[in-house]
Amino acid sequence: MDNKNVNVLINKLAKELKFDVCKVVDPVLPSITALRLKEFIKLGFHGDMKWMEDTFERRKSPINLWPEAKSAIILGLNYGPISNPLEKIKHKSLGNISVYAQGKDYHDIIKGRLKLFSSKLISKLDKKHETKLKVFVDTAPLMEKPLAQKSGMGWQGKHTNLVSRDFGSWLFLGVILVNKTFQYDVPEVDHCGTCDKCIKICPTDAFDGPNKLDARKCISYLTIENKNSIPKQFRKAIGNRIFGCDDCLAICPWNKYAKISSEIKFNSSKYVFGLNELLKLCDQEFRFKFKGSPIKRIGRDRFLRNCCIAAGNSCNTKLIPDLINLLLNDKSSLVRGAAVWAIQELAEEDIINRIKGEHLRVEKDNIVLREWRN
Repeated sequence: MDNKNVNVLINKLAKELKFDVCKVVDPVLPSITALRLKEFIKLGFHGDMKWMEDTFERRKSPINLWPEAKSAIILGLNYGPISNPLEKIKHKSLGNISVYAQGKDYHDIIKGRLKLFSSKLISKLDKKHETKLKVFVDTAPLMEKPLAQKSGMGWQGKHTNLVSRDFGSWLFLGVILVNKTFQYDVPEVDHCGTCDKCIKICPTDAFDGPNKLDARKCISYLTIENKNSIPKQFRKAIGNRIFGCDDCLAICPWNKYAKISSEIKFNSSKYVFGLNELLKLCDQEFRFKFKGSPIKRIGRDRFLRNCCIAAGNSCNTKLIPDLINLLLNDKSSLVRGAAVWAIQELAEEDIINRIKGEHLRVEKDNIVLREWRN
């Protein structure tokens, strides 16, 4: 089968498996990609994500990850939301969950389709068993976004995320590396122009400039990757965001061309939770509620830490009893410390002093005690 017909087959399989866009590209990335990654790590912008530093040599090029790779098939799945995510910020007593985590875990959905895609491709293409391939969904040291830009699927905006003229900010990416040379698509050019709305809207000023994100200040990092207490200087800016942040994605003007996802497993209608409900979750209830969701991977304690911070920003004094219960009874010092801050934000001084006195008689953890001293 010649390369032109192979590409026809690849696109046919992509449609059959309900991917929204498909491109094929040479897996050799431009040198600027490695240079940006090296600078990101050198400046410490990766924070506690040490695996990025440890895997730098493999991460900087797909060829380093798998030397046999000669083509990369990039597959995109639209997860466009029904409504503007920025609207949820206004509802302070609700927990605001990032769009990508409001349905089933995209890793599982896409990886299953990629494996099926791969098996069908090999069955059509390879009669001599010479074709080898590897599938990736955001879990290996592979830079999908630069590959997607080179393939023509979109371009990396100033917020470092992929932007598409057809789908705006809302594309999940999957990659299949193949040891065969196919016909390649052409790169997309940058269409951001002078627009810097994504940089200006960031609640925590996480951008050190265009294409320079300091993850240590990013709300997505702080609420998901960060395993410790959330630094005090960022707590007010977090608002009601309890898992990730969509602000820099949602503000992009190219979203006027975005489409609502047709994938029912990304349906976000059930992911509307009041903080009063979430603050009561025990570990078993947390696991049950978020089974099959990306939220489950951070664990109940980090999630409740985030909910306490959101509660402190809610101006809702009805949440104080739930926060006091966490403060006095929760086993996690991470949760108790966040509850201290939230109570101080919501309660009157006399209530704060009474609770403080009661709590100090039983609290032994220095990190939690430091929250009172601060």
